[in-house]
Amino acid sequence: MAVELKIPSVGESITEVEIGEWLKAEGDRAERDENLVVIETEKVTLELAAPVSGIVTKVLKKKGAVASVGEVIGYMEAAEAATEGAPKVAAKKAEKTEQEHKETRREEHKEPEERASKAEKPRVMPAAQRVLAERGLRPEEVRPSGPGGRLLKEDVLRHVGRGPDDREKEQALVKAPARTPEPPSQREEEVVAMTPMRRRIAQRLVEAQQTAALLTTFNEIDMAGVMSLREKHQARFQEKHQVKLGFMSFFVKAAIDALKLVPQVNAEIRGNDIVYRNYFDIGVAVGSGRGLVVPVLRHAERMSFAEIELAIADFVRRAQESKLKLEELEGGTFTISNGGIYGSLLSTPIVNPPQSGILGMHAIQERPVARDGGVIVRPMMYVALTYDHRIIDGREAVTFLRRVKETIEDPARMLLEV
Repeated sequence: MAVELKIPSVGESITEVEIGEWLKAEGDRAERDENLVVIETEKVTLELAAPVSGIVTKVLKKKGAVASVGEVIGYMEAAEAATEGAPKVAAKKAEKTEQEHKETRREEHKEPEERASKAEKPRVMPAAQRVLAERGLRPEEVRPSGPGGRLLKEDVLRHVGRGPDDREKEQALVKAPARTPEPPSQREEEVVAMTPMRRRIAQRLVEAQQTAALLTTFNEIDMAGVMSLREKHQARFQEKHQVKLGFMSFFVKAAIDALKLVPQVNAEIRGNDIVYRNYFDIGVAVGSGRGLVVPVLRHAERMSFAEIELAIADFVRRAQESKLKLEELEGGTFTISNGGIYGSLLSTPIVNPPQSGILGMHAIQERPVARDGGVIVRPMMYVALTYDHRIIDGREAVTFLRRVKETIEDPARMLLEV
């Protein structure tokens, strides 16, 4: 009995998906829960698993095709039915492969002279054959000019009408090795269709620019205090929690502290209203290989340093494996993006609507700074806050960044909550 392969529901807001790469072809066997095909949506990329163990008998939707939720994109034959007799698809596939092998073997066993003569002998048209016979010529002596290498009557007459010297030159051209093609131009282009996720990212970025009054404020942070604390406790932290103590957990804690001080940055505009939130769902931007995704730390204010680091490590791993769930990417009241891991020194991040703010972290660089009337080299990081100027004034933005700066430069404040 044929088993239908249907597009599953991936979220209330998604009604269509795009078919990605088929991991199993027609005739291939798949075990139950083994992945068959990649499904791409505007928010997540997931894989459709085999509902039963058996043979993939039919693929209805090829790569790049659009399918609706609930639509059948292929069929499988359950293992019990497949074992009763060889599946027709698999048999045809094996027969075709064997035929190709036989043809290859026959071609390999031909004498080199036979293959060469077959490649060199032109296809002679009947009229040309008569003229060749009258003149006592062989087809190989005349240079063909017809389509597909055909030897025409005109070619023979042209050959006869030329002098001996001309014919010798032409014969030399015919027997000369093929001209080596010139290397391809360095101005080549490749057209690749956008994935649904990339299209959605592009749409959201343009939407943010068009609907919000975006402005970016900068500051710089001396990272020496956090780096010292991190180095001092890294070994014990990793041994206890099985995860490294990174910088992101410090910035999540510092951002929550600053959001409590400046609640406008944690708010959003709904029509003519401003909605203030008393919870903190912090989105953390991570690279997935298919685009930037922002999974959310729910109630991050209740999480410890270890819980934050473990959650982020899990997000990164599953983002690379395309296993993030749609609900993990929805919502969020504020976002943190770390361009420093890619070497970015300074940037202006774009707000993720309907949020009103995003904090951008950057690379740590040793720079000379003024301290107590002197110049000293310190590990410094630029930070940027892009915010919606409709509800956040410059004063609130500067206050928010200054609070983050003070907390990171004196990390003991996170424990004392001062």
